Amino acid sequence: MVEVADPTEARALVAEAEALAQRLVRVRESVGRVIFGQEGVVERTLITLLSGGHVLLVGVPGLGKTKLVETLGTVLGLDAKRVQFTPDLMPSDILGSEVLEEDVQGKRHFRFIRGPVFCQLLMADEINRASPRTQSALLQAMQEHKVAIAGEIHPLPAPFHVLATQNPIEQEGTYPLPEAQLDRFLLEIDVSYPDLDAEKTMLLATTGASENRAVPAMTGPELLAAQHLIRRLPVGEGVVDAILRLVRGARPETTELDAVRSNLAYGPGPRAAQALMLATRARAVLDGRLSPSIEDVAALAEPVLRHRMALSFSARADGVHLSEVLDRLKAQLG
Repeated sequence: MVEVADPTEARALVAEAEALAQRLVRVRESVGRVIFGQEGVVERTLITLLSGGHVLLVGVPGLGKTKLVETLGTVLGLDAKRVQFTPDLMPSDILGSEVLEEDVQGKRHFRFIRGPVFCQLLMADEINRASPRTQSALLQAMQEHKVAIAGEIHPLPAPFHVLATQNPIEQEGTYPLPEAQLDRFLLEIDVSYPDLDAEKTMLLATTGASENRAVPAMTGPELLAAQHLIRRLPVGEGVVDAILRLVRGARPETTELDAVRSNLAYGPGPRAAQALMLATRARAVLDGRLSPSIEDVAALAEPVLRHRMALSFSARADGVHLSEVLDRLKAQLG
């Protein structure tokens, strides 16, 4: 169990958490001025950022994925950049490259020109359109927050987050993301169509003479402080057990569930449990609570685990859906 023993430290932690919860209310209000009908998507994206992770947004075009990233950059006070992933995109287009220069004395030397990855919020638009070689250029940046160019290490700004978008219906000319890269995304979030009322509100708000704009409600240093606070929040033994039971139960090699053994080719690794631990804490703070519950674990099980699992060939042939396996796993939590 993760707990705070010192009463003075505990009171300070409670005060910090309550102040963060109030600040996050303003953050959500500011985002809501621009993004309509995607409250669940906004909540899960904020959970990812508070946890210090990266997010993969999956949805058809026109649902506001790009707008959401731009809005979060403004609201959170982050330096945001965008890269449109295409089949001809090269790793140097993301990371940067060295160029040979000649000074006034005629001496030649290499100078490193930084790529768009040197920012705090990187939008990787349609990430599955780039080749595997280019996709892998982000691996070190996402995991270690640094990149190696010509044998020299270049640290990235802090905080650093990748918000990638993926279009599920345009398969022509796309490359599936490798499992190693998918595992680097804390959450995979489905972006669906808004309901009727939200779409009507969006229609009226975006086609008038003026349009609402997001206003800053946080800064980069404040986001870093919030991420540090999330890691200090207490977690009950029951929640820790639920996380381990869920993650270990999703592995065909160790599970007791026949639905997992017979339908999954592979399950999530330890990074999934780490992601759940952080994400449940962040969800609790967003909801104004000081510690997570088993309900938080169940609510975040699908976006944390879905992209870290794969159905077997026979399960796909039988028409089994991954959501059915996840429902069976969540039912074991009680």
